[in-house]
Amino acid sequence: MTVLDMRDVRKVYRSGDAEVVALDHATLAVDHGEIVALLGPSGSGKTTLLSIAGGLLAPTEGSVVVDGEDITGHDARRLTAFRREHVGFVFQSVNLVPFLTAEENLLVVDELGGGKGGRAARERARALLDELGLAARGSNMPSQLSGGERQRVAIGRALFNNPGLVLFDEPTSALDTQLGEQVMELIRREMKARDTAAVIVTHDTRMTHYADRVVRIVDGRLTADPVPA
Repeated sequence: MTVLDMRDVRKVYRSGDAEVVALDHATLAVDHGEIVALLGPSGSGKTTLLSIAGGLLAPTEGSVVVDGEDITGHDARRLTAFRREHVGFVFQSVNLVPFLTAEENLLVVDELGGGKGGRAARERARALLDELGLAARGSNMPSQLSGGERQRVAIGRALFNNPGLVLFDEPTSALDTQLGEQVMELIRREMKARDTAAVIVTHDTRMTHYADRVVRIVDGRLTADPVPA
């Protein structure tokens, strides 16, 4: 089953009297358990595509279906609720809450969904941290964690609600090659174990072999023939 189905998507911004085309008729489908690396230079439209796939931005034209639901016409409130249940995000800057522990950063997901961080949520957070090799770090603040550990906490947070789709924006850009490899191995293992679809935005060709296939984007256009990883 296709988890992400973007069809003929355009995103156009106005700049004075001119139009800037960030995405130009992009079509992309990602299945359960499939990892797609989206490779392209800065300014090519990678982050725009990721934001539209996750319902953070609305397309100017085209359709976006995630987990079987067409989100193209959803208003902001419906998109917020949809993202919370169906999409996980791991951003380049990690974006952990600096005054919360690693465990509490995962529990934020439950609280945003109307939960109260009860026993079941705490057990879920601890199980995820254990799975990610962070069982002994749950009470640490982000400032007490290494870059790789912070990225693993961010991955745990993205997986907390068992989303069908996880979107990664340059997850290894702040890491050296060895740590980057470890994080990508972790991402691949977790996505495959859960049969979760993933799109990983990157400009680092050293990391693309962890993906099932590579899609290239230049000036808002996806290559017609995706290049196998």
